[in-house]
Amino acid sequence: MSNSSMQRGQQWLKSLLELTGVSADIRGNLEIAQFQDEDSPEPDNYWLTIDETNLTPTQIQIFIGADGSVLDAIQYLANSVLNLNQPQEEQASYTIELNGYRVRREAEIRALAEDAANEVRTSGREVEIKSLSSAERRQIHTFLKEFSDLETFSRGKEPHRHLVVRSALEL
Repeated sequence: MSNSSMQRGQQWLKSLLELTGVSADIRGNLEIAQFQDEDSPEPDNYWLTIDETNLTPTQIQIFIGADGSVLDAIQYLANSVLNLNQPQEEQASYTIELNGYRVRREAEIRALAEDAANEVRTSGREVEIKSLSSAERRQIHTFLKEFSDLETFSRGKEPHRHLVVRSALEL
């Protein structure tokens, strides 16, 4: 896929911010999927980073939102709008980053996954992780997929959907 998807994403995000009265540069990076299956290749994943240089701390806080809710909403909009009417092979995945929030949150999510895995292995009981967005649940599914002794699944309905980690060795 060409850089046109990334450029479209950068322009779309820049325009969205301008509609809110904020002018900020958008840096784009292509992230190579870690676990790419040749039978079902992942779409290209572009990280669109909002340059916070000209933003006030209050603006940064507003754009991130409580527990990343505003950043998640902007990311959802980006993925919906930018992939609308695009052929399957041209679709892309966009991650919106601001002030290092996604990187910090990914480290927190990885730690949650590791803690849950250790608890399941120690106690033999399943562990339920609450208060995660659907994207965060997907991250944990992906992190723990490499461990054949564990399995993950989601339980419940939004907004009370939880991720469950349990031993795959149970009969």
